[in-house]
Amino acid sequence: MNKKKYTIGIDFGTQSGRALLVEVETGREVADAVVSYPDGVIDEKLPGTDIVLEYDWALQNPDDYLEVLRKAVPQVLKEAGVDAANVIGLGIDFTSCTMLPVSKDGQALCQLPEFRNNPHAWVKLWKHHAAQEEANKINKIAEERGEKFLARYGGKISSEWFIAKIWQILNEAPEIYLAADRFMEATDWVTMQMTGVDVRCSCSAGYKAIWHKKDGYPAKEFFGALDPKLENLVEEKLYSAVVPIGTMAGGLTSYMAEQMGLNAGIAVAVGNVDAHAAVPAAGVVEPGKMVMSMGTSICHIVLGTEEKVVPGMCGVVEDGVVPGYFGYEAGQSAVGDIFEWFVENCVPEAYWQKAREKKQSIHQLLEDMAASLALGESGLIALDWWNGNRSVLVDADLTGVFLGATLLSKPEEMYRALIEATAFGTNLIIETFSQAGVPIDELYACGGLPRKNRLLMQIYADVTGKEIYIPTSQQTPALGAAMFGAVAAGKTNGGYDSIYEAAARMTSIKTVFKPIAKNVAQYAKLYAEYKLLHDYFGRGGNDVMKRLKEIKKDAKNCK
Repeated sequence: MNKKKYTIGIDFGTQSGRALLVEVETGREVADAVVSYPDGVIDEKLPGTDIVLEYDWALQNPDDYLEVLRKAVPQVLKEAGVDAANVIGLGIDFTSCTMLPVSKDGQALCQLPEFRNNPHAWVKLWKHHAAQEEANKINKIAEERGEKFLARYGGKISSEWFIAKIWQILNEAPEIYLAADRFMEATDWVTMQMTGVDVRCSCSAGYKAIWHKKDGYPAKEFFGALDPKLENLVEEKLYSAVVPIGTMAGGLTSYMAEQMGLNAGIAVAVGNVDAHAAVPAAGVVEPGKMVMSMGTSICHIVLGTEEKVVPGMCGVVEDGVVPGYFGYEAGQSAVGDIFEWFVENCVPEAYWQKAREKKQSIHQLLEDMAASLALGESGLIALDWWNGNRSVLVDADLTGVFLGATLLSKPEEMYRALIEATAFGTNLIIETFSQAGVPIDELYACGGLPRKNRLLMQIYADVTGKEIYIPTSQQTPALGAAMFGAVAAGKTNGGYDSIYEAAARMTSIKTVFKPIAKNVAQYAKLYAEYKLLHDYFGRGGNDVMKRLKEIKKDAKNCK
């Protein structure tokens, strides 16, 4: 009889959800299954309607998340031939801030017929940027009032985050605000669907909802200063208990156990954020090591021993990543998304034909061609703001730039310049942290990009001048979620009593990229040019990007 114990991690991404079955003792990844969201990212029309969404909107259907639970979990058990009785726990992680209004009985408001056609009743995905006006006002009022929480978020609250999105709902759909019994992060909502227990994870509450371990949420006077209707927001709409990551949210209900093919009562960990769950899965449980979760965007996380103020950071949360340390977060709003945009819109058919002839993906072809270029040969430089800037400027209204293009510029040169731009953006984040007293000695990279594009990783090593370690796991957020599931179950049930124990047994490193000295020196010159452009367009030297956005908005409204 098989005595091995297993845990399941479920990673809810931007386009799909992935279930990963992991052997607790070794961290061996036994089976995984991916389920694409039927409605995907909703950014044009509301499903089943002719309702057109406005610019900068990004929604999702919560039913898609439940579909992942019903399909992916039974699939991994079947593929691995593992008896459900040997699964001791599970955990989930989510893109964040991904939030939704919820009814008294725990349903998403968009699941109710009377609210189905109201876009504000749906899940607002992390990259929903339509609350920028509210974010600007939050920052202005917080600064005028001298709110001390602002410094913990690098001086700015993002339009992607929880309170800005809630305020947008109040401003644009007050009936949805009133109908909502509470607002929840999607990671907490899915956890509640599995357990019947309503709790908020300290990670998303701390990083995305201005919650602090010692101070709690901002005072009601602050919320009242935003809008008198928000004065009692915390008591009325955010009343759920905030619970530390790594703890057990509850046991799996009988109903969901039947839906998922598991045994009722197994431990379900408190929900988590994808990039944060990936940190211990990369083997990082101590300061000085920055983990880059690299996919459509990048989330940068590093641990520290004390709370420091870092300009443009997304947040610092005590125990926000692993217990006992302050977890710092920064990020870039688009990385893989930029490369995807480029190949879909800027690559001629001849290149696609060549990729087909060589039986390569278009990305692989462009990578090979870009790798043959001498450093700086193209004469191009770019700014990586195709989806705004998350760190260090925290401004979703910034847009992308190519500089140096000529009639001889080639797609592979532009592709490489975009890779370099994202590396420069990461280096600026590292530089900012180091100058603020949060040292970074080593880099760890996980997510989809590090394994797909060796040129990208070498450029990042050369630009930053640091070695980059690639974990063995290809699914670090899901592995991290599974590790927290093992911790929620505890040693007595075959798991672990701490995430430190889990990291020591369940993680390893596969590849190391080392910086090339001559490239480091050459990239320092290009990086200096990047910084000049960054500050000129991003720090008020020229607000042309924002003016263009206003012109664009006016033009669309006049159609």
